[in-house]
Order: sequence, then C-alpha cells, then structure tokens
Amino acid sequence: ELLPFFSSVCFQNTVLVWVPCIYLWLLAPFYCLHLYCHDRGRIQMSCLCTAKMVLGFLLASFGFVEFFYILLERSQEIQQHMVFLLSPIIRSMTVILALCIIQLERIRGCRSSVFLFLFWILAVVCSLVPLRAKIQLAMDEGIASDIVRYLAFFSYFTIQLAQLFLCCFADQPPVGKTVLEKNPCPVKDASFLSKILFWWFTGLVVKGYRTPLAAEDLWTLREEDTSHKIISELEQNWTAECAKLQKQEKALASGVALGSRLPDQAQLLRKLQKEQSSGFFLLRTLARKFGPYFLTGTLCIIFHDAFMFAIPQVLSLLLGFMRDEDAPLWKGYFYATLMFLLSCLQSLFNHQYMYTCFTVGMRVKTAVMGLVYRKSLVINSAARRTCTVGEIVNLVSADTQKLMDFVVYFNAVWLAPIEIALCLFFLWQHLGPSALAGIATVILIFPLNGFIAKKRSKLQVKPMKFMDGRIRLMNEILNGIKILKFYAWEKAFLEQVLGYREKELKALKKSQILYSISIASFNSSSFLIAFAMFGVYVMLDDRNVLDAQKVFVSMALINILKTPLSQLPFAISTTMQAVVSLRRLGKYLCSEELKVDNVSKAPLSSGKNVMIENGTFSWSAEGPPSSVCHVVPLLLVVGHVGSGKSSLLSAMLGETEKRSGQVTVKGSVAYVPQQAWIQNATVQDNIIFGREKLKTWYHRVLEACALLPDLDILPAGDATEIGEKGLNLSGGQKQRVSLARAVYRKADVYLLDDPLSAVDAHVGQHIFDKVIGPKGVLRDKTRILVTHGMSFLPQADLILVLVDGEITESGSYQELLSRHGAFADFIHTFASTERKESAIQRGEETFQGDTTNTNLQNMEPVSETDQEQVPEDLGKLTVVDKARTGRVRLEMYKKYFKTIGLAIIIPIVFLYAFQQGASLAYNYWLSMWADDPVVNGTQIDTDLKLTVFGALGFAQGIAIFGTTVAISICGIIASRHLHMDLLINVLRSPMSFFESTPSGNLLNRFAKEIDAIDCMVPDGLKMMLSYVFKLMEVCIIVLMATPFAAVIILPLLVFYFSTVGYRASTVATSCQLRRLEAVSRSPIYTHFNETVQGASVIRAFGEQSRFILQANERVDFNQTSYFPRFVATRWLAVNLEFVGNGVVLAAAILSVMGKSTLSPGIVGLAVSHSLQVTGILSWIVRSWTDVENNIVSVERVNEYAETAKEASWTIEGSSLPTAWPQKGTIEFQDYGLQYRKGLELALKGITLHIREREKVGIVGRTGAGKSSLALGIFRILEAAKGKIFIDGKLSPGFHHINCFCCPLSQDPVLFSGSLRMNLDPFDTYTDEEVWSSLELAHLKNFVSNLPDKLNHECSEGGENLSLGQRQLVCLARALLRKTKILVLDEATAAVDLETDTLIQSTIRTQFEDCTVLTIAHRLNTIMDYTRVIVMDRGHISEMDSPTNLIAQRGQFYRMCREAGLV
Repeated sequence: ELLPFFSSVCFQNTVLVWVPCIYLWLLAPFYCLHLYCHDRGRIQMSCLCTAKMVLGFLLASFGFVEFFYILLERSQEIQQHMVFLLSPIIRSMTVILALCIIQLERIRGCRSSVFLFLFWILAVVCSLVPLRAKIQLAMDEGIASDIVRYLAFFSYFTIQLAQLFLCCFADQPPVGKTVLEKNPCPVKDASFLSKILFWWFTGLVVKGYRTPLAAEDLWTLREEDTSHKIISELEQNWTAECAKLQKQEKALASGVALGSRLPDQAQLLRKLQKEQSSGFFLLRTLARKFGPYFLTGTLCIIFHDAFMFAIPQVLSLLLGFMRDEDAPLWKGYFYATLMFLLSCLQSLFNHQYMYTCFTVGMRVKTAVMGLVYRKSLVINSAARRTCTVGEIVNLVSADTQKLMDFVVYFNAVWLAPIEIALCLFFLWQHLGPSALAGIATVILIFPLNGFIAKKRSKLQVKPMKFMDGRIRLMNEILNGIKILKFYAWEKAFLEQVLGYREKELKALKKSQILYSISIASFNSSSFLIAFAMFGVYVMLDDRNVLDAQKVFVSMALINILKTPLSQLPFAISTTMQAVVSLRRLGKYLCSEELKVDNVSKAPLSSGKNVMIENGTFSWSAEGPPSSVCHVVPLLLVVGHVGSGKSSLLSAMLGETEKRSGQVTVKGSVAYVPQQAWIQNATVQDNIIFGREKLKTWYHRVLEACALLPDLDILPAGDATEIGEKGLNLSGGQKQRVSLARAVYRKADVYLLDDPLSAVDAHVGQHIFDKVIGPKGVLRDKTRILVTHGMSFLPQADLILVLVDGEITESGSYQELLSRHGAFADFIHTFASTERKESAIQRGEETFQGDTTNTNLQNMEPVSETDQEQVPEDLGKLTVVDKARTGRVRLEMYKKYFKTIGLAIIIPIVFLYAFQQGASLAYNYWLSMWADDPVVNGTQIDTDLKLTVFGALGFAQGIAIFGTTVAISICGIIASRHLHMDLLINVLRSPMSFFESTPSGNLLNRFAKEIDAIDCMVPDGLKMMLSYVFKLMEVCIIVLMATPFAAVIILPLLVFYFSTVGYRASTVATSCQLRRLEAVSRSPIYTHFNETVQGASVIRAFGEQSRFILQANERVDFNQTSYFPRFVATRWLAVNLEFVGNGVVLAAAILSVMGKSTLSPGIVGLAVSHSLQVTGILSWIVRSWTDVENNIVSVERVNEYAETAKEASWTIEGSSLPTAWPQKGTIEFQDYGLQYRKGLELALKGITLHIREREKVGIVGRTGAGKSSLALGIFRILEAAKGKIFIDGKLSPGFHHINCFCCPLSQDPVLFSGSLRMNLDPFDTYTDEEVWSSLELAHLKNFVSNLPDKLNHECSEGGENLSLGQRQLVCLARALLRKTKILVLDEATAAVDLETDTLIQSTIRTQFEDCTVLTIAHRLNTIMDYTRVIVMDRGHISEMDSPTNLIAQRGQFYRMCREAGLV
C-alpha cells in the first residue's frame, strides 16, 4: 500500500533529497565548532583532497544544470510543482557546504571524516529508491524518451558512490607531524572505516601468514601507550592521593588519646580501613587518568544494546508478515535487510567497545607496573620485610591481570541489570503476566549463582595463598639451588612444593565443581525461563495460544537475556577480585618509604665528610638503637658477628630508621655491600654501571682490584656475561667486581662492608694496598671499611669497636692498644696467629707466584682492535627466553590429551553430542507446537507438549553439568602431571642449567604458565566444544527449515573455511604474539627481582632513574606484542561476524521467498537460530584462539623436558652400606672437569689420593680451581674425564655422596621457614642433637635468646640474620650431619677472627676422625693440616705437608711470607 507513495515523483524529490541535506545543515555548525577546538595542524593539498573537490564541484554543477534545464525545457510544469525547481538548488548548496567542510577539515588537520562519511552514505541510500524507479521506468518506456535526465541521474549517482568510496581513505598527516619512528603503528594513518573494521591490522596478518612473526616485525607503541607518557602524569596524581591518605591517618592517630593502646580488634579494623582506602585512592587515580577514554567505549556499548534490542522487534514484524497472506513481498525483503543491517551495526559497536577496553586495560597494566617498580626503589626495610620478592612479582603479574579483566567486565556490572529489565519488559509485552514466571526463574537462578560466586571467591583465596607459598618456595629453591644440591635436599623441597601444589589443586577442584554447577544452570537458563513462561502462559487460560510470533520472539529475547545473565556473576566476581587486588596494590604502594631526612646530604667541602651525632638507628620503627661518631679519611670498623657493623653503614646510607640524632654525608657515595650484588650483564657493564667508559681509568680500576688475571680466564674477557646474581663467578671475583664498580665511580665517600672477606689473604692485601690503604687509588677519599682483617688495623686513621650496636671504643691503633681495653686483649690473642711483617716490600711482589710470574705492571693493556674481535656468542651465558615460531605443534595437544587419557576423552565427546541433541529436539518440538492449528481458540494436548518439552530440557541441563565437571577434572589431572614433570625436570637439571637460565624464566613457568594450564586451557576447551556443537545444531535447523539455504550457507561455509588459511594465520599470528608477549614478560620479572635485591646499591649510587628507564623499556617491549595480540582477535571477529550476518540475511530472504510453502513456526526457528550464528562464530574463534594461546603454556612448561639432566640421584642396585663411607678416603684419577660444554677445562688431569682422617688444605689464587674440586666431589658437575673413587668405590649416585659428605660453602643460604627446618629439613634428628650442634657452632646463646628459639622464622634468604650468623647456621648444619667427609669452602670468610678461631677448634675436635678438605683464604687455619694442595689454573702445582712446602720455597712459601706466617 505504501509502494506507490515511495515510488511517487513527489516523495523522491522532497523527502529523499531533503534527508541528507537536513542532516548536513543541522549538524554542520556543531561539527565546525568541534574542528575549531581541535587543531591538529594543517594538511597540504593531496591528490585525495583534490579528487574530492573536483567530484564535489561536478555534483554541485549537476544541480545548477538541472535547475536551468527545468526552467527552459519544462517551464509549463513549474506552475504545478515549485518543488522540482527547489530540489536541485538545495542539493547543490548542500554539496558546496560539504566542500567547505572538506577544506576546513584539511586546515584543522582532520585526516578522515566520520561526519561526511555518514552524509555520503545517507545520500547514496536515499538515491537508491529513485534509482530503482528510474530503471523500472526505462524498462517500461525505453531510455530515448528523456535521455538527458537519465544520463544526468546515473552520472550523479556514480559520482556520489565515488565520493563515498574516497571517504573510506585517510588523508596524509599534517605538516611537521610526519612520523620519524621505525615501524610506526598503522592505526595512526588509518581512515575512519579502516578503524571500525580493523582493516589497518591486515598487513600484520599477511606478514604472519607468510613467515612467523619476530619481535622486530611488531609496531612501535603509540606515544600515548608508552610507560613514560602514562606514568609521568600518573605519578604526580598518585603522590597527591598518598599525601591525602597520610593526612587521614595522622588525623585518626591524633584522635586516639596519646599513650593509650588501641585494643587488638580496633587496631585490626584500622589496618583494614587503611588497606581499603588505599585501594580506593588507587582506583580514583587510575579513573582520573583513563576514565575519559573508557567512557567513549561505554558509549559504544550503549549503541550496541540499542541495536541488539531492535532485532527481536524486527523479527516479530517478519513473522507477522509470514502469517499475513496479503502482505506485499517488498515488506518481507525490507525486514530481512533491516535485520542484516542491525546485526552488522551491533557487531561493529561491540568490537569498538572491546578494543577500547583492552587498550585501557593495557595502559592500566603499564601504569601499575610502573608504580610498583618505582615504589620498590624507595620502600624502607621494615616494609620490605613484610613482602617477599615473590609477592612483589605476583603484584606485577597476577594482580595487574585482575585489573585488566576488571576494565573489560566493569560495564557489565551496571549494564547487565538494565538489559535484563528491558528483556523482561519486552517479554511482558508478548506474554503478559506470565513473563513474571520468567522473572521468578531468573530470581531463583541468580541467588544460586551469587552464592556460588561468593563461595568460589572465598575458595579462590586458598589456591592463591597456596600458589603464593609455592612460588615463594620456588624462588628460594632457585636462589639456593647450589646448597640444595650440596646437601641432597632436593627431595625434601620437592615434597614441600608438591604439598603446596596438592592443596592448591584440591581447592581448585572444589572451586571448579561449584563453577560447573553455575555453568550448567546458566546454559540451561534459557530453557528454564522459556519452560516457566510458556508453561504458566498455557496453564493460565486455555485461550492462550502459543503461535510462532510469541514463541520465537520470546526465544530471541531470552537468548539476549542470557548474555547479561552470564556476564553479571562473572563481572561481579571479577570486580571482587579486582577490589582485592586494588587493596593489595594500594597497601604496597602506600607502605612506608625511606625518609629523605635519614641522611642530610651536603656538597663536598673541606673538613669532615661524614658525621653522625648522637645517632640512634633501627631497622624497623621498633628495633634497638645504634651510635655516635664522626669520620676521618680511613676509618675501620671492627666487632663480633652481629654487633651492628653493617647497620652502621646502612645508617650512613639512610637505609635504617633514624630514631634520633643527625647524620650528614657530604659529596657522592659509593657502596660495596657485604654480599656482592651482581647484575645479569657483562663484567664491563657491572663495573661501569651506567657511566661512560674511560679507558685508562677503567684499566687502572681493573688492575687495582686484581681483576686482570680473572679476565684472562673468563671466555670473553670483560665482555663475558655474568649469570643472575653472579652465578658463574667465584665468591672472591664477585666481591672484586662489586668493589671495582664502587672504585670506578670516583665518589667522595666510600662505604665498604667487608669486601675483603671473600678473597685470599694475599689478594686482600694487594687490594688494600692498591685501593683502600694510605697509598691506594682512593687515598684522597673518605673510606669507611668494615673488616675482620687484623693486618689492616695499624694503617687506619681511626678504629671503631662495636659491641651490641654501640661504639665502645674508638681511636687509632696505638691509642686503643695503650688503653688495654677489650680491643687490646682481642689483638694480643690474635696477633700471634696473623702477624704482618710490615718490613716486606709490597707492590709488584704481591702477585709473585700467584698466577704465573708476570708482573702486573708489565701487562700490556688490550688494544682497541683486539677487543673488537671477540666472537659474538663467546661469554654469552644467559639463554634468552626464546619464542617458538609458527602454530603450536600437534605434539603439544597430543601430550596434553595423553596426560588426560583416552578413557576420559571419548565419553566427554559423547556427552557433548547428547547435550546438543537434546537442545535440538526441544527447539524442534517448540516449532511444531507453534504450528499446531488453533481449534475454537485453543490448542490440543498442551500438557503432553509441555511435559516432553520439560523432559528434553532437563536432560540437556544434566549433560551440561556432566561435561563441564569432566573437563575441569581432566584439566586438573593434566596440570598435576605437567607441574610434576616441570618440577622434577628443573630439580634434576645440572648446576650449569641454573647458571644459564635466569630465575625469572623459571618462575614465569611456575607461576603464569602453570596458572594458565590450571584454569585457562580447560575453560577454553569447554567453551570451544560447546560452541562447535551449537554451530552444528544451528546449521541443521536452518537446513531443515529451508533446504534451499544450502545454496547460500555452503558457499558461506566454503568462504569461511577457505579463509581459514588466513584465519589460521590470525590464530598463528595471535599465537606467535602470545609467545613473544610471554617471552618479553620474563625480563620484566628478572629485572624486578634484581632491582628489589639490589635496591640499596642502586640507591647508594643514585642510579634509580636509569633503572626506571630500563624497567620502562622492558614493559613497553612487552606491550608491543600485547597490543597487536588483542587487535588480532577483534580483526578476526569483525570479519567473521559479517559471515554470520550473511547467514541471517540468507535465512530471512529465503524465508520470504518461500513464504507460500513455509510455516511461520519453522521460519521462526530458522531465523531466531541464525541470529545466534554471529555470536557462535566469534566465540568459536575466540575460544580456539584462547586454547591455542594457552596451549603455548604446555609447550613452554615442556621445554625443560629436553634439556640435559644430571646423573641419577641414586644408582639402582648399588649396594652401599648404610653408614657409607666408613673410612672417608677419596681418590681422583686423571680427573678433568668443565663448567659447560665448549668452555675449557676448569680442572685438568688431577690425580690425587686422600687417606682416611687426613686433613687437607687447598689454596690458590681466586679462580685457580679450588671450588671446582669440591663441586667435582659432590658431582654437582660431572667429570669431563677421569674418575673419582670414594672408599675405593666409584663415585655413586648424586644423592648418596651428598647425603654422606658435607660441604660448607662460600654463600651461606637459608630458606624461609623455621631455623630448625634450615638445619634439618627431613626431621631426622632430635631436638637435643640440634641444640648440641648449635652449641658447637657457637650459636646456642644467640638462638636461646630468640623468643621462638628453634622455631625462629628465617625471612626470605635468611635476611634477618647477619652474614656471619648465617654462616654459623650452615656450620651447625654440617655438625649435625656428622659425616665422614667434610668439605669447607671459604666457610669462615665472613666471620670475625675470634669466631673463626672457635670454628676452627670445633672442626678440629668434632671432625677429628673425619677426612676434612678446607679451601682456605686465611693460611693460618691450615698450617697444622697433614697436607696442603696448591692449585694453579686447574692443575695441582705443589702438594706436601706445610712444613715441607715452606722448606721447598715454592709458591706456598711465597703466599705464607705475604701473610706474614714465615
């Protein structure tokens, strides 16, 4: 009835011309204002712009030509229709306005115009009706009748199309805004259309299709996404927020009366309040920064919802059309097309929203990582103790991820309830009050799910807690792996980790079963709602008839209802988790910082450089106090273990809490910590430490720190990469590199915390003379040296004696001796053992007989050219975490499914088929019901129909629950196996593996990758399988309804699968991007780890900004692969959903065409199901991509299965007696050893026989192979050649030796846990035995004074004990084990002489009937041994009793002479 009107000339010339014109004229002023406010620079005239102008003038001239044509040719018709004259003029004026806007856009730098794009679309759409009319007319009357008009119209239409086409491209960038960066992100140059369809991403997909992507193919980050840009603004806001928070706290604190203690509950409440408000402040800061951009996304989702709700209304009209016999066909086609358009718009807006969310999420991640990193550089020691490195890494990995999820799902929290309300409103319109039954069902399903979500989030805390514990333990295991291997403790720790893991999986299983209930109730929710509504509707009144319109529009609405219903609990739980994470982050970011006024800095001036007046310091706000002093050029600090020497230096650095007094430091500071902190970089980078390289000075520093001979031994000299924490350097080398770093600085004040403890006596003397002493490189600087070396005391300007944190005596050496105090007694006791002949001329001779007889002075500096020729990979140690390329190999899937087992997999597939079959059956049953004829206003057998419908639905629900539980359990089975394999593989790896693999890589595997295998892989599989089966169901239904649809659906599927190559390449691209992202994540954690451990050194050297820059670079590099990864998913989904929308169009158009033969019921079934195709396709791809992406985790966890393993822990069938070894003889036969393949031998052809109960000392310069000998005995390193016999038997399995031989090594490592656990992890000894071992190690007093005694908790790495105390704990360990062979490796380097003497006497008495090998620095300790072995460059150069060796006047004699022993 409307067709004649639509095709009337009047309508064509009025409404259709005016609509685009009105749009342009009404909105142009606002748009111009917008352009005026946003100036992006001027764009020069380009070909594109010129083309637009030319075509525009042509279009405008058409209007004027038509105007004159009508005036001249058709003047007689004008009287009737003034409209005909007006229309062309209006049209031309509008085009001229459009041209003006094009120019304005060019001047204001707008490169792609949405405003004009919409105008041209409107213009083209409005021209379609006259176009059809003109073609119809031409076919009826022939063109000749009015050829000018026809030609004019067709040309006009073509030019409009051309304008629309040109609008799809972006203009060139404004002048001066050309991009200089390498490989910029194409989104900047993309046009509006390319942005909404993500076409700009295609280039990367094509590249990924041809070759696997590498890091250099990725685009550089857009400026607004970089760390620098984001954090610089955010940091100011956050500092302001922090200040507010502290104000609040102060107000609260002052509110409480002074002196009164709050009761515990009130204190706990205050603490919780503080955590909550800090989380809220963090959220507010982030919202201010990222809110505006996030709101544009919110706008998109609102539009998406509008289109989504319009579709069922159009479906209702379409079904009404099917029922109405007389309706004209064009209506049907119109509805079909409208449905297609609405579906397309819905897709576009949805993906714009997702893109915005992920971009915001990415920026939030950058922001939080940056804030946490900056915080870790200023956090004070008390706060640092409350959170371990593992927990900080967790903040950066797990909690930032939770925030990113929160950004994506946050809008669902408020939108979902609105969507639900709208659905129910429309349902009420269709079904009246019975819609309330649907509401009741929703109300029942919701609390159930809410309850489950709550239960789950409670349960979620448990696995997170166990995971935190497991990661912390792993971190310690990796840090102390050497000790673990020495003591054969891997089994104990393996069991501990597996204990955590079992608890974690148990909690996970509970949580997964609950989750399955909620998934089942969701997936059956649409059935349950329909069942309740239709049931009540039919029961209420016999006259209530279910026809196709009611059934299928309701079903479409219920399907819409499912999305918010499923999202809401997820959104709520994500929000809950995000709140917890915000609290954790807030708590950390608000924790106490080092006070700037702990030390007052002053410029360098003559006079005293360091002053402490009446200073009282403590490590936390409650601890015990320290001291008073001022400082002279060379100050030596001495005292027993634990007397507070290191704390005194920390006070000067401002690391401790200043309780009272004043500390002043003038000039710059350099600091050498007691335990050397070495970065994972080259030797040169470690020494230069961010400064430029001054060649001669650098060489002088190396020489003074006695590093030149070491560099000769290292494979690539100073370009050798040092492993994490300096793994491939000996203790002495690390300490000297650490010292060289300080010396290279040319600072004014040097704080040296016992740097000479780990080096041999003669090297120590050399360093003292060349660096620290009155004639050393640093002679003009202020030096504060903590030391245990007696020989240096006479040269000090001032000596401080510390006892229990107080300075008891101070003065020069002579003054202190003359006072006859504690110091004098101390000196007299030890002077006899370590006398120094000051008469011996020093200098060149220091190194005589040390390496070969080269004088250091005569060594040629390495010339520039020689240095350049070091081959690339020489000295490379750390294996960079590599990304595999291409698709995930099929073996990974096979491995994953093999760990589960076929017996479980086949039933699962059958369950899925059954579940979908039930769904198909109940849907088909509905359509038959809807087509049932109405007799006397009622339908027959409604009760039976309802019963069958209900039975089928419930069967489906039970099947869903079965499949989800089964898959979750499969996932847990698989992840248990994979974690176990990974753990065993890592623990069975040899030492060389840990030297070349950064612990960040390993932690990443244990944290992120195992987490992915626990949860992500099974979830992805669940989704993928359910959607694949759902797609089959939809295709079957559409083909059942309109078999004709095969003609369209098959080509679409062919197209879908033909582009699978590209789609696979997107998945491959996305997979490759995930790998690159995972690989670039490891360095972030490694860097974090390093920074947290070396924070005091970084602060002392003032290098914070450089480290922050490095952290920024690493985070940005990680984001470059994350950004294209989520765009890949959008690109794919948009293109796919257009295929899906094609199915909707096909089903609808074919239904209209087959109107005469099809029943409304079957059409409703087909069309309402085809509406789900878009969603299903994108979910299939999303879940497939998820599975592919997360299967990468299986691949990465599996990587270490192929690395080399050490010898078996115990040898099968070796019948060793229980008390083996009984004698303790050791024999080496032509023994050789190398650290890694390709390096030269560290020990060369050692042949040696050590008899039982023999005491053997091993001496030699650092790096001569002393420690390597010990590593060989323990089979930490396997022999490269030759054999070792112990008690005449060939060296047995790894664990046998390590259980029966006992080492004491240079680095005392403790694990977090009780002191008792550190001494005896297997609980094999009684408390009495433990106490007696502590007594012999001189720790009994210390431990019995601790509040928890043996249960005293050691913090991570034993940081709450001093280094000397840790070494004594390690000695107690050895005494406890009472083994036949004891190996001491520089064990007493960090303790003072008095304790050292006690230890030596203990060893002599307690291990009298054992074989003892001592690697010694202090020669006086081995003078009474039966034999001494002198090592040199991997050979034994001398071996005999000490007296004979001295008589031979060889290398040993020279060393003794230097130490003043002869």
